[in-house]
Amino acid sequence: MTDEVVRFSEADLAEFKEIILKKIEKAQNDLELIKSAYMNDLNNGTDDTSPTFKAFEEGSETMSKEANSQLAIRQEKFIRDLRNALFRVENKTYGVCKVTGKLISKERLKLVPHATMSIEAKNMQR
Repeated sequence: MTDEVVRFSEADLAEFKEIILKKIEKAQNDLELIKSAYMNDLNNGTDDTSPTFKAFEEGSETMSKEANSQLAIRQEKFIRDLRNALFRVENKTYGVCKVTGKLISKERLKLVPHATMSIEAKNMQR
């Protein structure tokens, strides 16, 4: 009985590491933009306008902050998932489906570098 090692080559892992590092950098830059938009109070000097319009503007501002907050949370999760993928690259377990134990296709990993399941496994969940 032979235990076949299922993993990507060192060259493949290096390529994926580069892709992941670039995605992390971009995601962190995007997160900073989202946070700066969220932290901006958006006060455009409307203190002297009608209370009705001020109420509408404050409601809109609250909705915008909530939307940005949700975007920031999603972005932070994305960065965490990418860092976990980087950890798997370092451990040489990257690209192995957590359900089937088979290699996830390179094409899928290039598009979704933080994927932990193959398309086959994803379809089994439906």
